[in-house]
Amino acid sequence: MKQQWLAVVLVLSLSLACSRPGTQQPSVTFQDDVAFLNKYTSVILLSSADSSAQVAVAPDLQGRVMTSTATGAAGQSFGWINRELIASGIPNRHINAFGGEDRFWLGPEGGQYSLYFAKGDPFDLEHWYTPRPFNEEGFIVLRRNPSSVVFSKRMSIRNYADFVFTLELQRTVRLLSRAELEQHAQVKLPAALPAVGFESENTITNIGEQAWKKETGLVSIWILGMFTPSPTTVIAVPYVAGAEASRGPVVVSDYFGAIPPDRLRIKDQAVFFKGDGLYRSKIGMPRSRVKPVLGSYDSALGVLTLVRFTLPEEARDYVNSQWRITDQPYAGDVANSYNDGPAYPGAKPMGPFYELESSSPAAALAPNESCTHRHATFHFSGDRNLLDQISLAVLGVSLNDFKTAFN
Repeated sequence: MKQQWLAVVLVLSLSLACSRPGTQQPSVTFQDDVAFLNKYTSVILLSSADSSAQVAVAPDLQGRVMTSTATGAAGQSFGWINRELIASGIPNRHINAFGGEDRFWLGPEGGQYSLYFAKGDPFDLEHWYTPRPFNEEGFIVLRRNPSSVVFSKRMSIRNYADFVFTLELQRTVRLLSRAELEQHAQVKLPAALPAVGFESENTITNIGEQAWKKETGLVSIWILGMFTPSPTTVIAVPYVAGAEASRGPVVVSDYFGAIPPDRLRIKDQAVFFKGDGLYRSKIGMPRSRVKPVLGSYDSALGVLTLVRFTLPEEARDYVNSQWRITDQPYAGDVANSYNDGPAYPGAKPMGPFYELESSSPAAALAPNESCTHRHATFHFSGDRNLLDQISLAVLGVSLNDFKTAFN
């Protein structure tokens, strides 16, 4: 029985959301997803007067950006939504993997300062629990207008070292204007080019009486986006060049064992990683290598997805989320990408989905001090030459680089 139960839990872990394979295909429209969500939870729609872009946000699902569209209600829905889990109405203490393009979490996941394991518990799936405030509880809507919404949430979380973090989160989700999209894309966008962009600004404040110190553990703001995979989706993570002797390894790739070379390639300009939802794997970019951007391209659908995030120049400490006690608890990753797939031979895919993630520096906050992390997501489709210009300007890689990365 224990082995059977662990197998069930396995498909509910952090990067292994449970859902029927193939429940959401790229043909799903934004209005289809919004109609589904409205059956089970409240939805706030953000829109802009200068475009057909829209964003769906769910206050009761921890203020997540569930999905977005560039071309209105009948347009493609870009987010991955776990319909089976949402429709079941059955909460899971390990993880409520509802999906969504932008969700708020806190790190670290594992290690001696973990927020997901109780003091003294082994680092295994049976003892792994996502903290209730951002797993099961809704966020309060403070204010909203047509293009943005502001959430608030107070929480107390005890870490593996038995230190309690008492904090207040203020989270703003904002649909970006066309002018802001052009600024981020670094090119002039024709009015007819389908595009949508949104940003979450996440601020945590220490509202407790004790300072947060390295000796008792620090936390980081962790933003994760889940997207629908395809056989033609490739992820690109640019990196800072330099010898390993001085900068260390280019990428961390041993989360779930070695990744085969036909799924992970290190090129001169970026690390390329398959986002097909067929092979469980994860990569991370350390501080010495990271650039504040990553993205993906589906060559069949012609959709370019970009993620930008804040990367303070002076910051060096990032929490380490590996599931073990480590002698480097503040040498963790800044950006991550996860590709879903069977957890063991013969198992069904867990989503399928892929993730683009970013983290803030470790927050050493005195009482009443705050830390802010911004994470922006963009989708572009349409004219391939223009998408190529955007990809080169932002990622430093061409669409052809995506397409030929594994040739």
